[in-house]
Amino acid sequence: MRDINRLDNFYDELKRIHKYVPDWRFGQFMINFMSWYYNQYKRDCFYTEDDKMIKCIEEFIDEVRGSL
Repeated sequence: MRDINRLDNFYDELKRIHKYVPDWRFGQFMINFMSWYYNQYKRDCFYTEDDKMIKCIEEFIDEVRGSL
């Protein structure tokens, strides 16, 4: 079984990153990210590990912020 404590760190990081686009609803944020992820990596993010997911979300948000 995976360490349950990893979830706190993951969601704390997700919350921190989401604040860069505070006008986006959570669903909007996730759909935009998942679309970007698929276009970037040509696969969905279903099997992506949490630490890699946070890095990808940060990469996504850097691109979004650069275009605002």
